[in-house]
Amino acid sequence: MDRRSFGATMLGLGAAGASLLHATSASASGELPPLLEGCITDVPGIKLGHHVMEGRPTGCSVILCEEGARAGVDVRGSAPGTRETDLLNPINMVNTVNAILLSGGSAYGLDAAGGVMRWLEERGMGHDVGRGVVPIVPAAILFDLGVGDFSIRPDAAAGYAACDAATDQPSALGNVGAGAGATIGKMFRGSSMKGGLGTASYTVPGTNIVVAAIVAVNAVGDVIDPRTGQIVAGALNEDRTAFRDTQAQIMNGHTVIRSAAQNTTIGAVVTNAPFTKTEMNKVAQMAHDGYARAISPVHTMSDGDTIFALSTGKSDGVTASVNAIGTIGAVVMAHAIVRAVMAAESLSDPDIPAYKDIAFSTAL
Repeated sequence: MDRRSFGATMLGLGAAGASLLHATSASASGELPPLLEGCITDVPGIKLGHHVMEGRPTGCSVILCEEGARAGVDVRGSAPGTRETDLLNPINMVNTVNAILLSGGSAYGLDAAGGVMRWLEERGMGHDVGRGVVPIVPAAILFDLGVGDFSIRPDAAAGYAACDAATDQPSALGNVGAGAGATIGKMFRGSSMKGGLGTASYTVPGTNIVVAAIVAVNAVGDVIDPRTGQIVAGALNEDRTAFRDTQAQIMNGHTVIRSAAQNTTIGAVVTNAPFTKTEMNKVAQMAHDGYARAISPVHTMSDGDTIFALSTGKSDGVTASVNAIGTIGAVVMAHAIVRAVMAAESLSDPDIPAYKDIAFSTAL
């Protein structure tokens, strides 16, 4: 493959397309391929840091782009909590961001962005306005206030601490950062399981292009392994011996509790391929296909599902296809979602089991 021309269309994937297909579907012999591994920090120019609050499971995660990144966003859920997303509209002025914040704590968690701004300002990173800099930190939050002490939420100090913890090394998964208090399968009372934070990456064969995803999974729906189509975590029946299958319950007309806006899956897709802000908005839009493959139902009135997309532009001299990067981003996002719930740990107060605790789930 010509490293300088990564396809004008999906046909330009070449060997990458075959490799990605192998990574996402069972072989002719029925052998299940492993989940994509890796981390968002596999993208050159990206650091990731987390902070978990003391006193209850909640926290925040910060994606640092110290040299700036072109960014876009796509919001699909009907109960979003965001900051600075309008700035990512292609018609608006600022072209680069300095960080992305993902946080628990519902709208209170947006306070953590102030700490990220302070950390960046102290290091001279931000949009130059002559007398100083204004760090650009778009943010999205999820609702985890139903787990533990309501009064404990990520604040500016938490955002600052997450920046201090940021590194370009692989990240822990599960009950970390924005995924610390995340839960899933919440359309039926008392049936939820533990969600969490996941990440994965994919390097396009024959190139130095990396596409990675990070996600905090706090969905009202169930999580489905896209390799098999089977539920791996979600709403449990009363004795925890099987999944309710939220979509099937709805299709069968079963009465479900009208869920409040207490959910939301938030994440980001990052690549080193150079793109404009307009193109990154399209990549963010396409990445939502990853949500749809791995979460059901998704994009509901009770979710604030949001995906950011970032380009560090570190892959010099490469012309990459938006179609290809968006397609890969959706695959990587779906795998990151499954990794998030598989790595999660159970909570004791309240009693919320995790994938690792459910015998019939771990047997899948």
